[in-house]
Amino acid sequence: MKFKKIFFLILFTFFLSFTLMAQTVNGVVNVRKHNGVTEPMPYASIYWVEGKAVLESNDKGQFSFDRKRNDTLTLVATFVGHTRDTVLINKSQNKIEFLIKESSELEAARVITRQQGNYISKITPVKTEVISAAGLCKMACCNLAESFENSASVTVGYSDAITGARQIRLLGLSGIYTQMLDENRPVMRGISAPFGLSYVPGQWLESIQIAKGPSSVINGVEAITGQINLEHRKPTAEQPLFVNLFLSNTLRTEANIASSLQLNNRWSTVTLAHFSTDPANHDGNHDGFRDEPQSMQFNLSNRWLFLAENGMQIRFGIKALTDDRIAGQIDFDRNTERDADIWGSKIKNNSLNSYFKIGIPLSADNARNIAAVVDYSYHELKSFFGRKDYDGFQNSLFANLIFQNEMSEYHKYTFGFSGTYDNYNEHLKDWFWSGNTAATLDLFPGRIEKSIGAYGEYTYTNGEKASVVAGVRLDNNNIHGWLFAPRINLKYAFDEKLIFRALAGRGYRSTTIIPDNLGILSTGRKIEIPENLDIEDAWTYGANLTGYMPVGYSDASLSFDYFRTDFNRQVIVDQEYDLSKISIYNLDGRSFTNTYQVDLNLEPIERLSILTTFRYTDAKVTLKGQGLVEKPLTSKYKGVFNVQYATRMSKWTFDVTAQLNGPSRLPYFADGGGHSPVYGMLYAQVTRKLKDVDVYVGGENLTNYRQKHAILNAENPFSTGFNSTIIWGPLMGFKVYAGLRYTLWK
Repeated sequence: MKFKKIFFLILFTFFLSFTLMAQTVNGVVNVRKHNGVTEPMPYASIYWVEGKAVLESNDKGQFSFDRKRNDTLTLVATFVGHTRDTVLINKSQNKIEFLIKESSELEAARVITRQQGNYISKITPVKTEVISAAGLCKMACCNLAESFENSASVTVGYSDAITGARQIRLLGLSGIYTQMLDENRPVMRGISAPFGLSYVPGQWLESIQIAKGPSSVINGVEAITGQINLEHRKPTAEQPLFVNLFLSNTLRTEANIASSLQLNNRWSTVTLAHFSTDPANHDGNHDGFRDEPQSMQFNLSNRWLFLAENGMQIRFGIKALTDDRIAGQIDFDRNTERDADIWGSKIKNNSLNSYFKIGIPLSADNARNIAAVVDYSYHELKSFFGRKDYDGFQNSLFANLIFQNEMSEYHKYTFGFSGTYDNYNEHLKDWFWSGNTAATLDLFPGRIEKSIGAYGEYTYTNGEKASVVAGVRLDNNNIHGWLFAPRINLKYAFDEKLIFRALAGRGYRSTTIIPDNLGILSTGRKIEIPENLDIEDAWTYGANLTGYMPVGYSDASLSFDYFRTDFNRQVIVDQEYDLSKISIYNLDGRSFTNTYQVDLNLEPIERLSILTTFRYTDAKVTLKGQGLVEKPLTSKYKGVFNVQYATRMSKWTFDVTAQLNGPSRLPYFADGGGHSPVYGMLYAQVTRKLKDVDVYVGGENLTNYRQKHAILNAENPFSTGFNSTIIWGPLMGFKVYAGLRYTLWK
C-alpha cells in the first residue's frame, strides 16, 4: 500500500540522517530562585550573537544547535524578569551551561516583553503549533473550546443544536480521533468527552501544544489525527493571585481565580477555581428552541509540586466539577413535567479527577531517570432528550511507568509499560409508539475494557540539523486483542531557515457510541447499537516544510502541510441509509481524509503581527447504498486572517480575526441535500493595560451570521423527521463582551 512505501521511505531517511553528523553545541539553562533552589528553566531564550539566531530551551531547559565551525561563539541566555547570563565558548567546546537568577528588582520595576500568541515550535521533531498565554488572551477564551479561533490547524463547532456541546476537527476528522492530554495525561475520554472542551477554562492554561499526526507512543495508541497537550498554570508561578471576570450581552457571566503559592524551598501549590452561568433564554431564529442551553458550572482544581534536593519531583492534584444544563423548547423549564407535550432536555454532569506523578533522576545530570504516572477519573452524565433517557457512568484508571536514558548528546531511548482500565455503565431508554401503545427500548451498551502494553522509543538528535523519533508499542486489549502501533517522526533542517518534517504512524480507538455522537439523542429516530463493532484502526502520515524569511521587523515564516489518514477499520454512524433510525455499522470499503494547509506568519513592522492560513480538506467515506461519497458536514476549506497591533509597553492591544468557512455536503434529507453556503465570521478585541489590571472589550460573530433552520422539523419535535444534528454554521448571532484580568505579582 502507498502509506507503507512512505513509511519505509521515512525509515530509510532516518538511517541516512546518521551520515549528517555535524559539530553540535548542547546546553542547558538553569535558574536560581530567591529561595536558593536551582532548577532547569523551560522556554528560556538563547541568543547566538555571531549566528544572529534566537533559540529556545525545551520544557527541561535544554537546547542544541549546529555551530557551523565558528571559532568563538557568544551566547546569551535570558528570560523575562530574570538576569541574563553571557558565555563565550571556544572551538573545542560543545557543551554549555547557563545560570540565570530571579531579578531582585522585580518589586520596583517589572520587565515587560511581548510574547507570540501563535507560533510553530522550531525545536520539536513533530510540527507543533503553540498557543501561548498571550494567544489565549487574544479573545475572551472562556474555555478550551473557544481557544482555537486563531488556530491554523483546529476547527471548532457545535455537535448539535440542542446540548451546546462543542467538538473540534483536526485533519478534517472529528475530535474523537485526537488524543487530548493534560500535561501528558490522557483526558476527555469516553463519557467525559462530549462536554470536555467546555470544562477547561481558558484562563487556567499557560499554553496549548497542537501536534498533528500520531506523534509519540508513550501516552498510548489513541492518537490518530493528533495530540493536543494542555499546560496549566504552574505552582511555581510568581502570581499569588489572578482574577478574570467576564460578562457578555447574552448575560453569560464568568469568574476565574488562580493562586500560585510557594510554601517553602520544596513545596508549592496552585489553586484554580471557575464559575460560569448562561441564565437567559435565546431564540434568535424564532424556531421555538433555545439557541444555547441555560447552564451553570462550578469547577475547582488544586495542584501540588514537591522538589527534593536530589532532583526528584512529585506532582499530584485533584479536580472536581458539576454542570447543569436546560435545553429544548423555550416553554420547557426546570419545573416542566417530563411527559408534557413540550420537547425538553436536562443534562447533569459531575466528575472527579486525581493524579500522581513522580520523577526520579538516576544520574547526577538527569541523563537517566525513571518516572511514574497514575491518573484516576470518575464521570457521570445523567440526561434526557425529549423521550430518550441516557445515563452514563465511567470509572477510568491510567498508569504509566517510564524509563529514559540519554546515552550521549545524539542518542536517547525511552521504554516503559502502561495500562488503562475503563468501566462504562450506560443505560439508554428510548420511548416510542407501537400502534397506539407507548413502549420502551432499553439498551445497555456498557462494558469493561482493559488494555496493557509495552513501548519503546528511540530519539536521535543532531543539534538543530536533524532529529528522528522512532517508536513502537504493543498492547493487549481484553476485547479487541493485540494492537501493534509503529510510529516515526523525522525533522531535517537544510539550514536554519528551512526545516522539513515527516511522520507516519498507526492509531486505534474504541468507540463509545452515545458519548461520541451525543447529538443523535436529539433526533426522532430509533437508535440500534450492534454488538460486533470493530475497534477503529487508521494510519496517518504526512509532511511539513517550514521556511523563515528576512521580511519585515523579524523573520517571517511560511509553512506548507500535507496529511492523509486512511482507515483500515471504522465505525460508521449513518443517518442517510434508513430515515427511521440511526444506522451504526462497521466500515465496508474505503475511508480517507487528505488535508492541505499553508500558513504565513509575519511582523511587517514592530508590534504588528499578521497570521494567515488556508486549509483544504478532501474527505470521503463509503456509506451503505451510496458507495464512496464526500463525508457529510465536513467543510471543504477554511481561511483565517488575524492581525494584532500593540502600542509601546503593550498599553493598548488591538486584535482582529476574520474567518472564511467553505461549503459542507448536506445529507440528502436536509434542505434537499447539496452543500451549505460559504460564509465569513469576524472577531475583534481591544485590551487596555493598567499596571496590574487588563481591561478588555470585544465582539464575536460581528457579521451576525447564523445557520438558518438549524433544527429540522422544529415545529413537530416528536416526529421521526425531528433532527438537530445537521450543523454546519454558527447558532448564535452577534455577541459583545467585556472583562478584566487582575494579576498580583509576588
